[in-house]
Amino acid sequence: MDLTRTASIQQKLRDADILPTLQRVAVGTVLFSGPVHMTAEQVLRAAREHLPGLSRATVYAVLQLFVRQRLLKALPIEGSATVYDSTVTPHHHVYNVDTGEVTDLTGPAIQVLGLPELGDGLELSEVDVIVRVRTRRPAAALNA
Repeated sequence: MDLTRTASIQQKLRDADILPTLQRVAVGTVLFSGPVHMTAEQVLRAAREHLPGLSRATVYAVLQLFVRQRLLKALPIEGSATVYDSTVTPHHHVYNVDTGEVTDLTGPAIQVLGLPELGDGLELSEVDVIVRVRTRRPAAALNA
């Protein structure tokens, strides 16, 4: 691992009140290198390149810790594995149902109007929009 990058990840973890263990730094190296959307299995495979003995259970525990400390966002997508998003600021997503790929929807492409009335003691935390897309099928295949 790059020592400068490792030190940066260690500091990011400390700033979030997380002890920077080897396992957490290995997972952080995968997730905090740039905007990513990955499942736990994808994180496990990539993190094992940095720390070969890393266990599946440890990766799942680290992911949950990072979500609790707001370093990651968990995107539960029905019918699919949870996708972990390294961008925690409010934004929307495009989900390709054919490939399982999740990407950020950038810019002011979506506006949410007319939010529902909330019950007593509730306040709006945020709104997440997931736009589901699939590969366009040829017209001949639709008529078959």
